[in-house]
Amino acid sequence: MYDLILRQAKNADGSLTDIAILDGKLAAVGQLAAEATATRTLDLKGQYWVSAGWIDSHVHCYAKSPIYYDEPDLVGVGSGVTTVIDAGSTGANDVDDFYQITRDAKTNVFAFLNIARTGIVTQNELADMSQIDKVGVRQAMANNPDFIIGLKARMSSSVVGKNGITPLFIAKEMQQENGGLPLMVHIGNNPPNLDEIADVLESGDIITHCYNGKPNRILTPEGQLREAIKRALERGVLLDVGHGSASFSFAVAEIAIKQGIIPHTISSDIYCRNRLAGPVHSLATVMSKFFSVGLSLPQVIDCVTRHAADALRLPAKGRLDVGCDADLTLFDIEHVPQVFIDSEGLTVEGDRILVPLAAIVAGELLLTDEGKSKNVFNL
Repeated sequence: MYDLILRQAKNADGSLTDIAILDGKLAAVGQLAAEATATRTLDLKGQYWVSAGWIDSHVHCYAKSPIYYDEPDLVGVGSGVTTVIDAGSTGANDVDDFYQITRDAKTNVFAFLNIARTGIVTQNELADMSQIDKVGVRQAMANNPDFIIGLKARMSSSVVGKNGITPLFIAKEMQQENGGLPLMVHIGNNPPNLDEIADVLESGDIITHCYNGKPNRILTPEGQLREAIKRALERGVLLDVGHGSASFSFAVAEIAIKQGIIPHTISSDIYCRNRLAGPVHSLATVMSKFFSVGLSLPQVIDCVTRHAADALRLPAKGRLDVGCDADLTLFDIEHVPQVFIDSEGLTVEGDRILVPLAAIVAGELLLTDEGKSKNVFNL
C-alpha cells in the first residue's frame, strides 16, 4: 500500500508513466501493476504533465529584507515550485533568523549566503570591505549546514563601488575554506569587467544574469561569445538565467542560444515587486519565455530539475528516480497566443505557456490557484 499513486502522467518527452510515493520518497516509477493500491490515487489520463519538482535556483524570499523580499510559499509551492534557493538576501548577521522563519514553509528553502555579513540591506553591500567577514561566514555555515548551500557575490559596479574584483578573490578564498561549496556570482554593469570575473571562476561556479543586456554582457558588440566566457564554460563554469527586473534580454538570449550557449539553469530572481508587476511573475512564466528563443520542453524542464539539482548539489532532488525525494510538479501547457516581455521592455510573441497545477513536496499534494480553479484532480 502506497501513500499516493499518480497514474498515466505525461513526461516532458510525451511518454506516460505511473509514480508511487511512500513515506515522502519515490517508491516506484514506470508502469505500475493495475492491482497496486494507495491511500490516494490520481489518474491524470495522459492529459497532464509531471516532472521532478521544479527548483528555482535564484529567488529573494527573506520576508524581513528591506529591498528584495517575498514569502517562500508564494514564490514556491504556490507557483508549482517545490524548492527555492534564496540568492544572497542574507549574510552572516541574519541567516540564522532566515532559517528559523522558513521552517514553517511548505516549500523546501535553501540559501546562498551573501559574503557581506549584512546581506542585501543596501544596494552596495561590497563597497565597504569591512562587511566581508570570513569568521562570520564560517560560523554561519557551521550553524546552518543543511540550509546554506553556497556563497553569493554580487559583482557589479553599484555593489562593489571602488573595490573592483577584490571581493570576488575573497569569495573564492571563503569557498575553499568552507568545503568548496557552490559560488554564485551576479554580473551586471562594469567595473569590474566581465572578463576579469570570468577568468577567476572555476568548475561548478555559477554566473547568474547570464543573458542580461547590459554592456558588460556575455556577448561582444558583434554578437559573438566573449573569449573569457568561452574559456570559463570550457572549465565547467555554469550559466544561470536569473531573469529579475533588469537582467534578462530576449535579444541576447536568442543570439546566444542560436550559437549553442544554453543556460544550465533557468531561474527567476523573483521577489514581491517583479512577481506582482512583472516582468517575472513566476518561474513558470520565465520558463515559458524560453520556448520563444529556441528551447524545447525537455530542455526547459531539465534546467529546473536535474541540472539545478546537480549545480546546487541536492542529489535527492531533480530526478524521477526511485529513492529520491517525492517532490513533483504537475502542470498543463496552454496553447494560446502570448506576449512576453523581458527586463528591457522588449516583447516577444509566444504560442504556449506552462501552467503549474500542483506541487508535491515530500509526498504532500499542494494545489496552486490554477489547480484549484480548474479542479482537474477532482479533489
